[in-house]
Amino acid sequence: MLIYGLIEGERPGALEWIGLAVALAGLVYLVFPGLESPPLVSSLLMAAAGVAWGFYTLRGKGSSDPVAETAGNFILAVPLVVLASIPFAGGFFFTGYGVLWAVLSGAVASGIGYSIWYAALRGHTSSSAAIVQLSVPVIAAAGGLILLGEALTLRLVIASVLILGGIWLALIRRKKKTGWTR
Repeated sequence: MLIYGLIEGERPGALEWIGLAVALAGLVYLVFPGLESPPLVSSLLMAAAGVAWGFYTLRGKGSSDPVAETAGNFILAVPLVVLASIPFAGGFFFTGYGVLWAVLSGAVASGIGYSIWYAALRGHTSSSAAIVQLSVPVIAAAGGLILLGEALTLRLVIASVLILGGIWLALIRRKKKTGWTR
């Protein structure tokens, strides 16, 4: 998204670049090899998901109806999911509770989240949206702490402070310049 923004003529200022560097340093620190970091393959898969999310974000940046577009995208994904599931069909086991959680987490939570993100994009350039996206690992980690009882580690605290501090630093110039607030 940042590269796209640069190609489109966006010119982030020095504070935005410094903020991006700090946030990226926090992200690298979070996934850097160590006893508490995720495996390399998992980190690479997360990075690939981030790139895909970037393309999805750029596609939806000009959306006039984020809810309808998100619903349409979910409907278009159903045949692909069904097709990809065929080789595993013999191993499926469904419960009412499992289906309920799948619908709530997939369609409801993701659909609402995507719709909110699309709507929020109206106030961001591609480069600032890319920087804000770096908050996702921190949000996911917070969810793991709250919902799954995962351990709060010093690595997570330091990485979160770097990531969120870098995002704040990158966006503070925009706030001063435009009066924009969150």
